[in-house]
Amino acid sequence: MPLIEVTTKGIYCPKADVYIDPWKPVNKALITHGHSDHARSGSLRYVCTRAALPVIKYRLGSHIDITGVDYHEKLTINNVHFSFHPAGHIIGSAQVRVEHEGEVWVISGDYKVQNDGISEPFESIKCDHFITECTFGLPAFKWENNGTIQNQINQWWSENAQNNRPSIIGAYALGKAQRIMTMVDPSIGPIYGHGAIENVNEVLRNQGIKLPNSEKIGLVNNKTDYGKALIIAPPSALQSSWVDKFKDHSSAVASGWMAIRGTRRRRNVDMGFVVSDHADWKGLLEAIKSTGAQNIYTTHGYTDIFARYLNELGYKAQVVATDYGEEGDIDI
Repeated sequence: MPLIEVTTKGIYCPKADVYIDPWKPVNKALITHGHSDHARSGSLRYVCTRAALPVIKYRLGSHIDITGVDYHEKLTINNVHFSFHPAGHIIGSAQVRVEHEGEVWVISGDYKVQNDGISEPFESIKCDHFITECTFGLPAFKWENNGTIQNQINQWWSENAQNNRPSIIGAYALGKAQRIMTMVDPSIGPIYGHGAIENVNEVLRNQGIKLPNSEKIGLVNNKTDYGKALIIAPPSALQSSWVDKFKDHSSAVASGWMAIRGTRRRRNVDMGFVVSDHADWKGLLEAIKSTGAQNIYTTHGYTDIFARYLNELGYKAQVVATDYGEEGDIDI
């Protein structure tokens, strides 16, 4: 019996009868983080990190049977040992370590090695088998340091504010929006959030996460002056009539896809900032090397290309088909 296998319901540990981020309802699910392509409704019992629990409960419903554990806390089921370790993706995100009789697997979920200053920093875990995402598994994807991106966003906002133009930036409601909030200079002007973002902010603030002051965007009309404001909204809102209510605004999107030429034009926005909560090409390779694993399994992203390159480097890499990736309004 293999320790880990991929089934029609998801990544499965048969000896413990436990799934990691299943894409169909199961009896017991270990959840790496709160994005809804990884945290799905319908399972009987859930386990996640304490930091991820409030937002998962908010998204899946207060009725769910869910337990929060500390990072590194060991769970033992039928002599299989499980533990959660920081993934650096968003607040509360985790990699799941699975050990039985000396064999160690790590299911990374989504991760980034760059410290964003708000998420728990990525932790390298030694293992024999490593399941890795490769959303940005091409050499073309290379992230700037936080300071450079921070300056770019603040300069754009400041110039708009001087011209009394609202600055509207598209960022996913869980993770990216909070990261943007901690990067900007609040002395430039007030920060507003779309309702979807402020609802998540409220959950995070209630669990003790410190975020800059922001206000839920109210009824938009000519009586409200948003000229010096930074308005953070889900990317889909920038493609709707909602954004047209802000007169003479400047729009932007924060996404790793902005590293590809032409993406900003296709999104029909004025600016594009290369900000991602996933590892870039260099980060993926660094993370894999640091595990010491020889058996690598690539999921969601440039799986074939990335696995082929890893095999050229001497790893035993193969593609694993999963049901993760972009969902709903997630913008990576």
